[in-house]
Amino acid sequence: MPAVPLLLQPPRSGPATAPAVQRPDALALLAMLVREGARTLAWRAPRWERVTASPVMQVLLVGLLLLCGVGLQRLGIAGPAHFYWKAVAGGWVSIVALAWAAYLVQHDRQATLEPTRSDTTAHLLTLMLMQSVLVSVLYGVITLVLRNTAHNPTRTMLWLAAGSWTAAGLWATAGQSVLLLRQRSAVGRRLLAVLAIVLGSLGATYALPAQQFWYPDRPADAQDDRQLHLSQQTIEMQQAVTAATFAAILPQRPGVIDVYGLTFAPYAEESVFRKESAMVAEVLTKRFDAGGRVMQLVNHRDTAGQFPWATPWNLERAINRMAALMNRDEDMLFLHVTSHGARNGTLSADFWPLDVDQITPVLLKQWLDAAGIRYRVLSISACYAGAWIDALANDDTLVMTASDATHTSYGCGNKSDLTFFGRAMYDEQLRNQTLSFEQAFAASREVIRVREIEAGKDDGYSNPQIRAGAGIRARLAKLQAELPSRRP
Repeated sequence: MPAVPLLLQPPRSGPATAPAVQRPDALALLAMLVREGARTLAWRAPRWERVTASPVMQVLLVGLLLLCGVGLQRLGIAGPAHFYWKAVAGGWVSIVALAWAAYLVQHDRQATLEPTRSDTTAHLLTLMLMQSVLVSVLYGVITLVLRNTAHNPTRTMLWLAAGSWTAAGLWATAGQSVLLLRQRSAVGRRLLAVLAIVLGSLGATYALPAQQFWYPDRPADAQDDRQLHLSQQTIEMQQAVTAATFAAILPQRPGVIDVYGLTFAPYAEESVFRKESAMVAEVLTKRFDAGGRVMQLVNHRDTAGQFPWATPWNLERAINRMAALMNRDEDMLFLHVTSHGARNGTLSADFWPLDVDQITPVLLKQWLDAAGIRYRVLSISACYAGAWIDALANDDTLVMTASDATHTSYGCGNKSDLTFFGRAMYDEQLRNQTLSFEQAFAASREVIRVREIEAGKDDGYSNPQIRAGAGIRARLAKLQAELPSRRP
């Protein structure tokens, strides 16, 4: 038999060689973890064999969470900013809560787990960290879209931003809680783990100071126009200013209807209220012959040595001082209040580090009644200011508000010189067009409506309100007739 050529001989039999198993790379492992995180956020059962748990992966996820927080804060600051690296040391409460919850659920099962099982404490913690990362990234995208679509954010945009932040926290907490409740562990331990997650989330959000990674860059000579530097010198200077201001108010002139004016601007964090106070005081002085009888009460660091502070105590004292100097059966008190307002009828007051109480319409009425001031013109420039009308109105009072009881007013903020109500009513109408408060108010309503539409106000027309009694109408008509002959 001829020999078979070597090339044609069949291969020799031998032990079969197992094909090499290719391990997935890091990106593939992360992609699988992302998919499982998304599945469990949709409250689907986890597939533990697709969750890779290792110290490296957990450190990576914690780093991604940190980057989300740093990035979101940077997006919230317009212009140059500098990074405060020490903030990295804070904000670990929620991560500690995740680790504790994973341990509570799994530690009593570790000794009995089969060698092939993979749903260990490390796997559970890794999956919950991935859930947090996914929710943070989604919230970051929503925040970025909102900022890029609104250079001048409307109230709806602000509510959407706040709502997305709240929804993100609730969604992450719910997804992690469902994941914990699915584990095969004692019911008591699962409930305790869920409680740890909830408390950790609340603690990180509300109870503990927020991490501040970024601070806006300021020029070397710039100062914070909101913060009062409270010192002995500031306090003594304010005492002297208050005493001098109260002493400088002039007494009434017999046979003349004198207008005594008060402006009250208690919210120091926005300069618009200080500016509006000054404008209204100027209009009263020049147009209503009130020179020497106008007092500004203002909370602002720039005016601490110029005007008495806008506190409830100072307002009550100012009302009493003017009541003592005026003829209460002849003269009238004008009061313009400008600040933020709330639906419950309170007026915002802030002058940190000074503690300032809020005033309400009921308090204001008590002070006016106790002082015995009969004729009153009251102007409330604030959101939901219509809630003040019922408490303050009577036959000898005219009450004007920048909004009704269910809508916000518009135009406050550090970028505004005046509120929409203050500009239209006082700077444009009473300064130049008329001496009648009711005529000025009627003309201002339409101007304000148009400007709110143009500005994109999306929560409805502010709907300014007015109510005037017969007694104050007659007194104002007489004043309006006298003023042209009294002005130089």
